[in-house]
Amino acid sequence: MEPTIELISGDITRIKSDAIVNAANSSLLGGGGVDGAIHRAGGPKILEECKEIRDRQGKCKTGEAVITTAGNLPAKYVIHTVGPIWNNDEEKCSQLLANCYRNSLKLAEGLDVKTITFPNISTGVYRFPKDLAAKIAIQEVKNFNSEIIEKVIFVCFDDENEEIYKKLLN
Repeated sequence: MEPTIELISGDITRIKSDAIVNAANSSLLGGGGVDGAIHRAGGPKILEECKEIRDRQGKCKTGEAVITTAGNLPAKYVIHTVGPIWNNDEEKCSQLLANCYRNSLKLAEGLDVKTITFPNISTGVYRFPKDLAAKIAIQEVKNFNSEIIEKVIFVCFDDENEEIYKKLLN
């Protein structure tokens, strides 16, 4: 079953959802952009769990995903995935970004998540071209068949991303 896709403009830390996806860096220790916002809004519990994950497995590799509590966020879980830094190797970067969405969806499904919310992974300081990133995100969600995940929400932080998603979803 293909999940329903919803598009929202705004702040991902305010969206009520079973799982919120964080565009994390490989250190898992918080950073700028959406990562910093999620850690600030979610509180210290998220960082504590990220440190435990690091102690267990080391850094999180690009394209992979790990899960923590959502702390003070209006969600049950935060799925931290590490997007690729754009380096003009379209094939490799696209594959890694697709893995971010696929691995996040797999983790969510394993936790019986009905709704999952994604930011625009890698399109900020990692400079992934926004139109290509949106195409990959939507394609991965549409290709992910799940009996569990009912709704996927894309939260756009800026007007440019929102316009791209609107065009691709219509």
